[in-house]
Amino acid sequence: MSEQNITRLTMDGKELILIGTAHVSKHSAEQVKEVIEAERPDTVCVELDEQRYKAVMEDSQWKDMDIFKVIKEKKASLLLMNLLISAFQKRMAKQLGIKPGLEMIQGIESANELGSEVVLADRNIQITFARIWSGIGLWGKAKLITSTVASIFNNEKVSEEELERMKSEDMLNSVLEEFTRSFPKLKVPLIDERDQYLSQMIKDAPGKKIVAVLGAAHVPGIKEEIKKDHDLKALEERPPKSVVPKILAWSIPLAIISIIAYTLYANPAAGLQQIISWVLWNGSFSALGALIAFGHPMAILTALVVAPLSSLSPLLAAGWFAGIAQTYFRRPNVSDFESLQDDVYNFKGFRDNKVTRILLVVVLTNIGSTIGTMIGGAEVIRLFLQNLM
Repeated sequence: MSEQNITRLTMDGKELILIGTAHVSKHSAEQVKEVIEAERPDTVCVELDEQRYKAVMEDSQWKDMDIFKVIKEKKASLLLMNLLISAFQKRMAKQLGIKPGLEMIQGIESANELGSEVVLADRNIQITFARIWSGIGLWGKAKLITSTVASIFNNEKVSEEELERMKSEDMLNSVLEEFTRSFPKLKVPLIDERDQYLSQMIKDAPGKKIVAVLGAAHVPGIKEEIKKDHDLKALEERPPKSVVPKILAWSIPLAIISIIAYTLYANPAAGLQQIISWVLWNGSFSALGALIAFGHPMAILTALVVAPLSSLSPLLAAGWFAGIAQTYFRRPNVSDFESLQDDVYNFKGFRDNKVTRILLVVVLTNIGSTIGTMIGGAEVIRLFLQNLM
């Protein structure tokens, strides 16, 4: 049995065997099967949480999605990012002719065949996303989304040999260094905290012999973190929501309304000009977002009409209404949901699938409305100051 990518540790009377894998590699899956069958462990830990476990084990993960519920709960952006990330992994896996997460599936199946216990050792993905999102700032969010989208539609092919080379610690260290240079705040919740969480879960797993199936990027960190004790509850806490966005969400519309009201009282002609500028900038940029998303004409019209009003209320968003209009006039059918996981790995499928089209309409309409609010608000203030003079 090859010991490459395998780390053996002894701790508190337990034998811990860490397998560093590439997430879309045939060789990794074969090695996982070989190690588990040879070692016959009491427990197999896999780098999955409950949500990702269902995603890799069930091909129908998208079929039961309620698109109206996604829009209503303000989860369109999160779902779109999730689909983009899944698309990137699926594109690589399809190129290599394997299923994404094959090594994790193999770990679970081999454990079940031997009667070993299976432990889902990773932190809830929603908590990780929440901790990432809260810590990278507005510019970091824009940069992350741009980089993710760009990577999805990059046609560059990656060979399986290149993937295997990436599992060496030297290559990983260089990748992580480049990664932290681009997104320095991302490494803590995405890598460091999960190293701590995974190491504690592996250490606490039942039995005397534990095999852990892990992404190779986590192995160096886990080797160090497993020597320490970590508070899982602290690592599972969602970051507290800042009151600043709420204050801004209410104060900016109130300020705009107050400025327009005062200008209308002092100079009705200037006040009317403010209203026209506000409506035109908000409506046009919001409609442009829906147009870029290839939205239905009624979704574009809805964005145009609703944005000037929704921008004045923190409880509303133009994208929701445009998304609902898009759903009404281009309602997804069963085949759209069934083909979703295949459509998202290329631009044409992503654009043409009715589900992703709705998500794009929601997200891009909201982005357009935000830009329109900034420009329209600046124009309202300019006209107000001009009137004072």
